[in-house]
Amino acid sequence: MKKIFKFLLIFIIIFTIGCKKDSKKPRIAIAGLAIESSTFSPAKTYEIDFKSRIGDDVFSYYPFLSKDSVNRNRANWIPTLRGHALPGGIVTRKTYESLVNKTLNMLEKELPLDGLFFDIHGAMSVEDLDDPEGDFIKRIRKLIGYETIISTSMDLHGNVTEDLARETDLITCYRLAPHEDAIESKKRAVDNLLERLELREGKPKYKARIEVPILLPGEKTSTRVEPGKSLYAKVDPVTKSPGIIDAGIWVGYPWADEPRNHAVIMVTGDIKKSVKQASEYLAESFWKVKDDFDFVGPVATLEESLNKALNSKEFPYIISDTGDNPTAGGAGDVTWTLNELLKRSEFKKKNGPSVIYASIPGPKLVEKAVKLGVGNTIEEYVGAEIDDRFSPPIKIKGKIISIKHGDINAKTEVVIKSGSLNIIVTKKRKPYHYISDFTELDLEPTKTNILIVKIGYLVPELYSIKKGWIMALTPGGVDQDLFRLDYKRIKRPMYPLDNFEKKPDLSAKMIDISKMN
Repeated sequence: MKKIFKFLLIFIIIFTIGCKKDSKKPRIAIAGLAIESSTFSPAKTYEIDFKSRIGDDVFSYYPFLSKDSVNRNRANWIPTLRGHALPGGIVTRKTYESLVNKTLNMLEKELPLDGLFFDIHGAMSVEDLDDPEGDFIKRIRKLIGYETIISTSMDLHGNVTEDLARETDLITCYRLAPHEDAIESKKRAVDNLLERLELREGKPKYKARIEVPILLPGEKTSTRVEPGKSLYAKVDPVTKSPGIIDAGIWVGYPWADEPRNHAVIMVTGDIKKSVKQASEYLAESFWKVKDDFDFVGPVATLEESLNKALNSKEFPYIISDTGDNPTAGGAGDVTWTLNELLKRSEFKKKNGPSVIYASIPGPKLVEKAVKLGVGNTIEEYVGAEIDDRFSPPIKIKGKIISIKHGDINAKTEVVIKSGSLNIIVTKKRKPYHYISDFTELDLEPTKTNILIVKIGYLVPELYSIKKGWIMALTPGGVDQDLFRLDYKRIKRPMYPLDNFEKKPDLSAKMIDISKMN
């Protein structure tokens, strides 16, 4: 009954607010930076790599804040800067300071604020800074003060430090991996903020945080399969309990070597006992199933993966080239896998098993191909301009099959046919997630024998067309074999890297309400 009453009250408030002048609506700003940054990659991320939406352009990212949406009319929205970059290497300090200062300057012009929607990923690494998101929110607090309620939305592969937990008021994260609920989660963060402002309930009275010493890649914690599926299914029922506002399980980001990289549970609400018990329940649930986590799909060496693909009677057989996955933070230009493919005798003849390889950066080849045109033969070096630790730049020779001319937002791509290999060469690294990524290059991914993509677990469109699939444990900045990574700074012991002599302390740590020190 209480929740029904609350819903009716919110409906009345929304209707009432809609009838009043805009000055009566809460003033809510939007800001945030989102990227996954691997510290095990030699790559660096610069300001040009961020797609920064500024002002009204920010709304285009949030369908639940479209011009005629209910939520858009519930507040006076003040979009500042929301930056997003393809996962990659560590962000330069100059880039970070520039983007943060631009955000702060825009926020300063709009003070005072009733609320802030802080939309981040949570796995941004910055030169000489261990906790960028924590630093960012502390600098925001220094500017906007502590009367403002901050609601934070995150990726479940982000990291929640004590600073971030303390300075935010409401916090939530995705509950699905792959992240098919990304927009839904961001909307939840906004809905929670609007409700607390409209009902004048203010900041949650209690926040609980538990560090769980587990560090696993997303490819082992997907919610498509057990135990991730059942573990994350426990989150929503927890949020329905009296006195609970929201709850989240953060798996953390394994490809950065920082003290904050580990799993975290957070619960917010107004009843201390409920908040504490809920957080401990989720933490215990996570720890209980830790040994059950395994890769979401079959894994093998590249050689084993290729042999399986060649023996498959159905196609396409998809191989995930996991170690240099640009959607997890890889440099995207590691040539190791492509070099191995070029050595295989099965692919040296034109009538061999058809293969699409996506992809390898080769700006010199692309420029030369554009001048030569489709149908001509080309020979040029590609890859390893950034990450040459595993294999040097390699020369490929073949026929130019197609060219996709790009503009400032879509860089030119070409397809080179070498034997039975169709190699996609790009000006800059690019992930290939959609069928259209291939068909626009006159390639037919559903009809090729083998499709090799720099990715980890398959995104929905690729998953839907696979007839066979395996994740090849290849080298790179986001190596799936965590034991091959040289961790020096994460907290120890850490599962699965270490043995535990006794069970870790999974009791809730209550985080103070955000306030002036």
